Amino acid sequence: MATAAFGSAAFLVLVPGGAAVLVPWALTDGRRAGQWWLPVRLAGLLPPAAGAAVSLEAFTRFAPQGLGTPAPVAPPARLVVSGPYRHLRNPIYVAVVGVLCGQGLLLARPVLFAYAAGTWALTWAFVRWYEEPGLVRRLGADYERYRRAVPAWVPRPTPWQDA
Repeated sequence: MATAAFGSAAFLVLVPGGAAVLVPWALTDGRRAGQWWLPVRLAGLLPPAAGAAVSLEAFTRFAPQGLGTPAPVAPPARLVVSGPYRHLRNPIYVAVVGVLCGQGLLLARPVLFAYAAGTWALTWAFVRWYEEPGLVRRLGADYERYRRAVPAWVPRPTPWQDA
């Protein structure tokens, strides 16, 4: 489990961290561009805070429950269906896009909305054509049952409970 925990932490820093911190910084130099209305910009604080909390919560479940990592090179051996995964199949991906949109508001930088849209499109394609077929092969009926009950991109209002 220690190896899975280290792998999950490394993946968190490199992939979502890079996508949500390094790339936006490179696109904007971390500076505000426009003079958007202050309440709109301040609303941009909420998605990054929520996205960081959801991502951390989701990542902490992979090593102890899934016996693996979220990284495709060391996937979980068991299906993780607790915490945010009871509401949404892809909470980390949704959280990263939310962080990007929040940064777009906060910094008044439309380029970050374009980057968020591109990130979501690439993520959708990755999930649809690589990740989900792999989960079906590795986890079979358990994943199929979960996939039918829990949406991929819009959270279900009540947590799913496997019967």
